[in-house]
Amino acid sequence: MDTPKNCVITGGTSGVGLATAIQFAKRGDNVAICGRDQTRLENARAKIEAEAPGSKVLIFETDLAHPNSGTAFVEYCAAEFPRLDILVNNASLAPRAPLEEMPDTIIDDCININIRSVYLATRAAWKVMKSQQQGIVINISSTAAVDPFPGFSLYGSTKAWIELFTTALANEGREHNIRSYCIRPGAVETPMLRGLFADFPAEQCVSPEDVARLIELTCDSGLSHSSGQTIKVSLQ
Repeated sequence: MDTPKNCVITGGTSGVGLATAIQFAKRGDNVAICGRDQTRLENARAKIEAEAPGSKVLIFETDLAHPNSGTAFVEYCAAEFPRLDILVNNASLAPRAPLEEMPDTIIDDCININIRSVYLATRAAWKVMKSQQQGIVINISSTAAVDPFPGFSLYGSTKAWIELFTTALANEGREHNIRSYCIRPGAVETPMLRGLFADFPAEQCVSPEDVARLIELTCDSGLSHSSGQTIKVSLQ
């Protein structure tokens, strides 16, 4: 039996983050998730443990809009786990508004969550992975990175940064056996999607579980030569 991996996932109380935590836990890995609400975190942990009894599940309450929260989450995981094998930068904020109407506070939160927390969480994990000479970083993008809906100028731009960041990580991590991948979902059936597009056709959506299975697939050693790639998952 393979040694269980230790997987750190930003976000995780619903949607892709929760589905990914369940996917890894069901294969015998240990997982850590973060979120802003302790009750939702406890509920998510209960769901993961119900699907994968015996898996170690860590929860960490934090708001990734706050500077250095990404660092704090990863450092907590590094103290609890003997090693860090996989980091999934999943947490995201998707504000939708015309350019001239976007509030300054939302701009700050979006940049902090979608860019700053990703950079800092990865930097914290990178130090551990470099010392191990092994690790995988998986970043979650969006089709908005290449084809944003009107009102998604800010969100789409942050996701375009995610894709370039993934390429940079692959180049920098190659000599240390650290791989990076970017997943670019289209419409995913999540509370975030329904909050933005209540009437979006369900038959055009992929499920969070579809995305989670692709995230797991990138960890396969057979994809080691594809580090740095952005992989699309969409029904459109």
